[in-house]
Amino acid sequence: MKKLAMVVGVACAVAKVLAQGNAVVPLWPAGKVPGALGQGTNDTPTLTAYLPGEGKGHGAAMVICPGGGYGGLAPHEGRDYALFLNREGVACFVLKYRLGSHGYRHPVMVNDAARAVRLVRARASEWGVDRDRVGIMGSSAGGHLASTLITHFDGGDPGAPDAVERESSRPSLGVLCYPVITMGAFTHHGSRSNLLGPEPDAALVEDLSNEKRVRKDGPPVFVWHTVEDTAVPVENAMLFADGMRKAGVPFDLHVYEKGRHGIGLRAAPPAFENPHPWARDMVFFLRERGFLK
Repeated sequence: MKKLAMVVGVACAVAKVLAQGNAVVPLWPAGKVPGALGQGTNDTPTLTAYLPGEGKGHGAAMVICPGGGYGGLAPHEGRDYALFLNREGVACFVLKYRLGSHGYRHPVMVNDAARAVRLVRARASEWGVDRDRVGIMGSSAGGHLASTLITHFDGGDPGAPDAVERESSRPSLGVLCYPVITMGAFTHHGSRSNLLGPEPDAALVEDLSNEKRVRKDGPPVFVWHTVEDTAVPVENAMLFADGMRKAGVPFDLHVYEKGRHGIGLRAAPPAFENPHPWARDMVFFLRERGFLK
């Protein structure tokens, strides 16, 4: 009965989102969040749904992981991307994942991301989503989180009492924006410390250097970076692309000369009339992959 109540609780939260528009849905019902250190806002991972207007959606969905060094969440790398992609007919779900600044460490963050992808698939009919077109997108540390799920996904647990946990956490594709990828020499040290603690175990550093964990059965990825980025070195994107090349996984790599770290779209909502070129290149990639219909 407890497991049934969990499923019903999530279903009710989804219904509330549909009724209220850009409302917030918890990944788990209150008091049921695995690994929670409390029951406050910082302990409650959520999705905020940004759905295309009626008749404008075509089934594609994107779970969006904002950056912030695993210590915060940058709004312009969540909401802004969602509103931009809504214009292309993509249903977007901005993930508020738990953070190192609130006492959390790996694997809590990737568990939140995996649950988000599973939840979108489990409620695909309510959100007007094609369960085979659920991508993940992340910027900076959010890019590390997205790339962690891209390289550490699973097929779900067919015997789980919770229907959400039966779903695969494999994203259909990925979009990585100036991502942290490695925990090694070119890492962003603040992100690594927030994720793994100040003195991380060598095995975790190896396992979460995602350029070393690209899987042959992984999804295609669009990854971009700028040469001018002084916070997260461009080598991060290049290392991941090289890992994908070696694994035989399709990818687009775009390295632009200009642009500071954290630039996002370089345009304020709702206009988005003059975004950085990466945004249009991403749309081209999504169309070429059949993600956009």
